[in-house]
Amino acid sequence: MTKQPPTSLPDARGLKILILRAAFNPRIVEGLLAGARSALTSMGVAKSAVTVDEVPGAFELPLAARAAADSGRFDAVVALGAVIRGDTDHYEHIAREAAAGLAAVARNTGTPIGFGVLTVASEEQALVRSAPGPGNKGAEAALAAVAMVHVVRRLRGGRKS
Repeated sequence: MTKQPPTSLPDARGLKILILRAAFNPRIVEGLLAGARSALTSMGVAKSAVTVDEVPGAFELPLAARAAADSGRFDAVVALGAVIRGDTDHYEHIAREAAAGLAAVARNTGTPIGFGVLTVASEEQALVRSAPGPGNKGAEAALAAVAMVHVVRRLRGGRKS
């Protein structure tokens, strides 16, 4: 089954978004960041409402996301990074902990987290997924984060989406 893109973009006007980017694999993460920024702009987020901060690597994303969620300053967090398989087990540990940690932050705080951490077998795969265009996973993470802001608000009976 192929994944179908949404028919329309969610409205992100008035939202405050934090993009956390891992410093490791900078060429790839820059592509993810460009995709996330472009997607947020397309959804109506003001450039001044987007904050970008950097952490050392994917493993550190959950702690920074938790601090951001606890601050109450952001409606959503978009976490970007790239974990590329190597010759050791390091890849499995970092990929698992980044994913589990970010999921735990979302569950424990109620703050939507867009998961834009690539977990790939090769640099070539990462470059494809971070390239400009429809397959950019940074853009997809931003879209998911904004969509979840609306879902969470609707389910809580809060502001209209």
